[in-house]
This record gives sequence, structure tokens and C-alpha cells, in this order.
Amino acid sequence: MKTKYPANIAKGYTYSFLSWFGITGLWVMYLQTKGLNLVEVGLCESIFHVASFIFEVPSGIIADRFSYRFGLFWGRVAAIASALIILLSHHFWLFALGFVLSALSYNLQSGTIDALLYDSLITDKLTAKYPQVTSNIDVVIEFAQTGGVVIAGFLVHWHFELTYVIAIFTSIFGIITVLLFKEPQVGKSTNPIDKQTISVIVKTAYQVFKRNQQLRNLMLFDAFFAGVCTTYFYYFQSFMETTHFSGWMISALMVLSALINIIGIRLTPRIQRQFSKQALILLLSCSLAIVLILSWITWTPLLIALFLASQLLGSLITPIFSNYYNTMIASEQRATLLSVASILFSFVMIGMFPIMGWLVQRSGFSVAFGSIGLVIIGILIVMQRTFRVHL
Repeated sequence: MKTKYPANIAKGYTYSFLSWFGITGLWVMYLQTKGLNLVEVGLCESIFHVASFIFEVPSGIIADRFSYRFGLFWGRVAAIASALIILLSHHFWLFALGFVLSALSYNLQSGTIDALLYDSLITDKLTAKYPQVTSNIDVVIEFAQTGGVVIAGFLVHWHFELTYVIAIFTSIFGIITVLLFKEPQVGKSTNPIDKQTISVIVKTAYQVFKRNQQLRNLMLFDAFFAGVCTTYFYYFQSFMETTHFSGWMISALMVLSALINIIGIRLTPRIQRQFSKQALILLLSCSLAIVLILSWITWTPLLIALFLASQLLGSLITPIFSNYYNTMIASEQRATLLSVASILFSFVMIGMFPIMGWLVQRSGFSVAFGSIGLVIIGILIVMQRTFRVHL
């Protein structure tokens, strides 16, 4: 019998497409056309993650204290403001402000949309279907990001500013979608008097995170793993530039990567059934270490294959860990604690991105990421033989 999902699920797919539409995915090139040098572009990326680090937990608290719809609504408003500033600005500090608002927009939705959909399933006792739902969400995101980048590629040498105009319109449609959501009341009182105060939510979330060693270790692993894959993606673009990839080759590679990622995401529910948490984490860690170590070989066809593999691994970890988190966190702290996972990722990126940029500039792409692979192998050996860390 076909499962009948709550109406919020379909709306969640629509919202995810609109909010993750990758029309501004070529922002590095766009900022260069606006007169920023690579150092300033890198600073914008760092500012984004510092702002994300600052905003993440407060944004999750807003969703838990008020409503999921409240956070998602203002997230789309912040996205519109960010796009307008970046579209109209010509000075570094205004672009930096645009990235701060972009971080706020990202934080207001990170964890919140996942929590809303999971709580929507609780009412109809369909939480066992959440791995499939989150898998579908990630497929939608892959389509949205890839489709947006492809369109942006056609606009690079035409009217590049149209990418941010389109981003504004998609955010407006996103607001309309948010208004159509029905706020789930699982674990939350409908009486405003019974609402938890912000201090109670923070205290409870801290206590849960402190005493739940497994949850803490999973979030730390997730942040580091995702940080490595994301950094690989960005600095591989510099490799493509130095090796003179043509425009059609870059576009074709991004489309192929998206297709492979979608296939991988669709398989995540099956993968989770086949492996325990500990076995799956060890498998993912070893796979990433092998990809990075093989990156030491500066043969372009191999590096292309390794790039595809690194992005596949990065796409697999999101739905897998989203399911782990949601099954371990109570509804009333879900958005807050899911935001903690995102804040850890921002913390990793703040340190890793400039360090890897320095290594790539000093030693080259292959040596930089090959060295990280050796570091991961060393960490795995220490964890398995010395500390026996429980995940």
C-alpha cells in the first residue's frame, strides 16, 4: 500500500528546491567581475562562516521558542536582502554585509526544515519513513543546485547580474511556500503561557549534548568530514583553472557529479540498513582517506574521478547523519541541537578553509589534500588503538 505523507512533506520538497537553487553558485567568479581580488573573495567566505558560527544556535532557538515557520520566513527575507546587497554593491564591506545576511538566511533554515518535516511525520506515526524523506530532500537539493549552476553558466558572459535577480524571485516563492506550511505541534504547547523560555531551551540542549557522548562524537565527525569534502570541492575549481579546463568540461563535470550524487543519495536508506553506525563511519572515513591520498598522484583523469568520489561521499553523509540526529533528539530541542551540528561545521570551515588555501598555494592541490589523507589515517589509528572512541 502506498504511503500517504502529510501535506508538509510535499511543501518541504518545494521549499528545499527554492532555497537551494544554485543560481548564485558561481559567486567567486561574480565577485571577481565586480572588482574583488582573490584575497577579498576568500575573506568573504571566511566572514560567511564566522557569521554562521555566531548565528547558528540563536537561529535554532528562534525556531524552538517561536515556530519553525517563523524561522523559515525570516530566513527567506534575509536571503532577499543579501541578494539585493550583492547585486547593487561595488565595495568590499558591502559585499561582506551581504555574506553576513546570507549566513543568517542559511542558519535560519538549517536544521529547522528537517525538524519541521520530522515532527510532521510524528503526528501520523510515520517517523520510520524519515530516511526516505530526507533522501528525497537531498535529491531535490542536488537537482536545484545543479540546475541553478547550469543556468548561471549561460549567464556568465551575458548578464551575470541576472543570477541574483533570479535568486530574489526564488526567495519570494520560498516565502509563499513557508506560509502554506502547517506548523506541527509535537512536543510543543499550543498555549503561549506553557512555551519554554529561551534560557530553559539553551540549558536543556546543553545538558543533552553534554551527557550524550554518542551524539557529540557523531556531530564532530560529521563536521570534519563535510568540511574536508566542501574544501575539496572549492579548491578543485582552482585546479581546473590552472589546468585550463574549458567551460563545457566544467559544466559537464558538475552535471556528472550531481547525477552520481543523486544515485548515492537514493541508496542511503539501504546503506543504513546494511551497516551499523560504527561500521559505516569507519567505511566512510577509510574511503575519504583513500580518495585524499590518491590525490597525491597528479594525473588529471584520476583527479577528476577522485573529485567525483569526494562529492559522492559528501552527499552520502548528509541524509545518513540527519537520520541519526533526529532519532536521538527530542522534538522540543530538535532545531537547537541540529543547529549545533551546523555550528561545528562552520567552526571547521573557519580554520580549514584558509589553512588549505595556504597549503594549496604553497605546495599544490595534490600535495595539500594528500597530506590531509595521511592525517585522517593517523587519526583513525589513534582512535582505534588508543582511545577506542565510541561512536
